[in-house]
Amino acid sequence: MQRLHNFSAGPAVLPEPVLSAAREHLLSLGETGIGVLEHSHRGPAFGEVLSSAEGRIRRLASIPNDVAVLFLQGGASLQFAMVPANLRPATATADYMISGTWSLKAMEAAQSDGAVHVASSSQNSSFRELPGPPQCSSTPAYLHYTSNNTIAGTQFSTPPTPPNGVPLVCDASSDIFSRPLDLDAHDLVYAGAQKNLGPAGLTLVLIRRTLLERCPDSIPRISRYVTHADSGSLYNTPPVFSIFVTDLVLKWLEDQGGLSAIAERNRGQASRLYDRIDASRVLSGRVAFSARSLMNVVFSAGSDEADARFLEHCRRAGLVGLKGHRSVGGLRASLYNAQPDAAVDRLLEVIDAFEAEQAQ
Repeated sequence: MQRLHNFSAGPAVLPEPVLSAAREHLLSLGETGIGVLEHSHRGPAFGEVLSSAEGRIRRLASIPNDVAVLFLQGGASLQFAMVPANLRPATATADYMISGTWSLKAMEAAQSDGAVHVASSSQNSSFRELPGPPQCSSTPAYLHYTSNNTIAGTQFSTPPTPPNGVPLVCDASSDIFSRPLDLDAHDLVYAGAQKNLGPAGLTLVLIRRTLLERCPDSIPRISRYVTHADSGSLYNTPPVFSIFVTDLVLKWLEDQGGLSAIAERNRGQASRLYDRIDASRVLSGRVAFSARSLMNVVFSAGSDEADARFLEHCRRAGLVGLKGHRSVGGLRASLYNAQPDAAVDRLLEVIDAFEAEQAQ
């Protein structure tokens, strides 16, 4: 069977060497005689996997010891609720920068049981631009932003600056480890794994240890970051297979040269595609130049009918996952870490063929 080129926004493409390695361990993890899907999360074999994954994360992102690395579940959507539950005192406000659908959802979750404040928003531009500098409330518990917006196709090139002493919280689900991560600028970073790190089911949380004791005793123990930090992410059964595959992806990232090297590769792929769209007679981008995402390139052929014809060209060429999100339509090419250059080459060929057809 010939593999297709997967441009899906997530769950997304994984490196083929990782898939091959994972397959080898399904019947026996190393020489243990037990498949990776069968191992106890409290056994020594998985303990080595967990330790390896944390070590690679710390090395790749130069994460200091005062930041805890947590392997959780529930996706970014659960973090929308855990962040305010753990970090917002009853008398404080949760501040949000609204740059797309997911930051809106994060704020809505926080709004269900406490005060929130919109520090800045680009909703008036239909999220085709990034919000301006934050104007925080008088009592902010933290400032939250989403670093990359998969639906809108925008991305912060640098983190926003919160007021002195206000923790900066980042939802980095769709660009985590696609470039160097500045932990000095952040106090909590969370990300679903299913775009750049591994399979769905794992959520990575990086949290400064000074924030762990903020949690009130009133919330359930399983919802407290400090619970998972104290138990080494083993308070309950973790997503064993997702962590195992993520460790393989992290090793692959190390083999590629680390986060600076993968960032350069990602910039190159995105630049090639953006340049071709900019030069196109029939395709057009949908995002302000200064806000363009390196992970999710959103564009259009001009109408729903034209977009459908373009997608048919893609299908015949073995390209899948290019339909835009249902809420905005259009087209979207997701260029996550594991996207091979050959996939971008094929997409550029499809654009050439589609243009030639439209000119007839």
